Amino acid sequence: FVFSTPPTPNGDLHLGHLSGPYLGADVYVRYQRLSGNQAWHLTGSDDFQSYVGAVAEREGSTPAEVAAHFSAEIAATLKAMDIEVDQYSVTSVDEGYSEGLQSFFSRLVESGQVAPKATPALADSKTGEYLYEVNVGGTCPGCSHRAGGNICEECGEPNLVADLVDPASGISGDAPKHTEVERYTLPLHEFADAVADHHRLGRVPARLRELAERVFARETLDLPVSHPSDWGVRPAEDDLGGQVIWVWPEMSYGFLHGIERLGAGAGKDWSREEPSADWKIVHFFGYDNSFYHAILYPVLYRLAFPGWNPDIDYHVNEFYLLEGEKFSTSRRHAIWGKEILTPDSVDAVRYYLSRTRPEGERTDFRRAEFDRARTENLVGEWEGWLTGLGERIDTHFDGVAPDAGTWTSEHTAFLARLSLRLDEVTAALNPEGFSLRSAAAALDGIVTDVRAFSRQQAPLAKADRWSSEARTALALELAAARLLATAAAPLMPRFSAKLAGALGIPAIATWPETADLVEPGSRCTLSGTRFFTTDEQR
Repeated sequence: FVFSTPPTPNGDLHLGHLSGPYLGADVYVRYQRLSGNQAWHLTGSDDFQSYVGAVAEREGSTPAEVAAHFSAEIAATLKAMDIEVDQYSVTSVDEGYSEGLQSFFSRLVESGQVAPKATPALADSKTGEYLYEVNVGGTCPGCSHRAGGNICEECGEPNLVADLVDPASGISGDAPKHTEVERYTLPLHEFADAVADHHRLGRVPARLRELAERVFARETLDLPVSHPSDWGVRPAEDDLGGQVIWVWPEMSYGFLHGIERLGAGAGKDWSREEPSADWKIVHFFGYDNSFYHAILYPVLYRLAFPGWNPDIDYHVNEFYLLEGEKFSTSRRHAIWGKEILTPDSVDAVRYYLSRTRPEGERTDFRRAEFDRARTENLVGEWEGWLTGLGERIDTHFDGVAPDAGTWTSEHTAFLARLSLRLDEVTAALNPEGFSLRSAAAALDGIVTDVRAFSRQQAPLAKADRWSSEARTALALELAAARLLATAAAPLMPRFSAKLAGALGIPAIATWPETADLVEPGSRCTLSGTRFFTTDEQR
């Protein structure tokens, strides 16, 4: 079960969002299926976020209306990006969701570790309104960067709002007043060893383990898991009146809800009340969500289901910048998915986002670089070589893939080189070393290799004495094209299907162990197929 972080429906998805969890999870699932494994991509609409309520208040709407509108927009953007989602849960309207969440929260309360406790909090100095998340900001007490309420996007550490340095209310803009509020609270500091044990089980990047070390270096961390609000699901206990289950702990339940809903549609008896030991869960998320996914959720699962030892892999991405700065809706510094995604551009967008994905470090989307990569790499190098190969097949073999003839040592070495490229892509898409940047680099490497090979073999193309060897060279170029169609299938599914069709072979359905020749006699239409289109060509 491969989860991309459920997006907040307070706006549509921009390229910063798409480059991280959503493209990552989609490619991961596509590769797993090609490898013969059962895999599903699950996400949804995280409706009860406080940010949804803030948009509703600003626009004179209701949170439910805002969530419904942007949830539909997000689903449409994912579709335009060719990101296939097998289960899309909408938390505010899914049947049984609220009741299931209440039951999950009651399990936490029954564990004895989650209980009402009065702890420091902030309130607006003018209205007295409770402040958290979107309604308050200040300086992170951990790293001294600007931070919002409850989490610091820069260092990844949580804050308790009342410990923000120089806080300011998002309601009045004034310094808030300090108070105490009784909320359901979890003594997270007691679970350092449990989290460390969990981090030894699955794929946990060092970045996440280091974050956990910083979080648990605190003497205490009494984390509120409910907040006063009108937007959200109230605990079944309701002994603190006017509070809702905090949306971030809620998400840990939402993943189990998604698995049950997915199973119901597939005739499986997967239960959110009885998670199974044989479930393999894979999470894709941005670093700013790391605390919740990799530290808080394992603790909540331990409390709710003491007999379940969840097997979870974590794939985390850093911020994707736009022209050197963070994407910002308020400053209109963003490229929205719908602005750039068309049937003609989607392969180029997926290729470029893969090539520049922020894995382990922040990377940058620059429109001029994207346009250059699309024009020079995809159209100039990839399509230029494929078109030229098709023209030579048309000229010398009437558009039919030839069988290999006499082999030379150069031919043998090139086939071995293709096998190495296959190994590179396989290593880049396997769970242990999953990296879209490495996979995209290997695709470029295939094209670089075959173009060099083609140039080296070209002088003998018209020499009758060496016609058998020239035929082998063309057969090997077709093998490279077949490998490109195969290796590109998870990253660029439209291009892969179109290239397979132009080679006269079936769409890629399985991941190969070797680089293979195109079957002799296959009808090739490479010369007449346009794979990529630039803005100028449109």
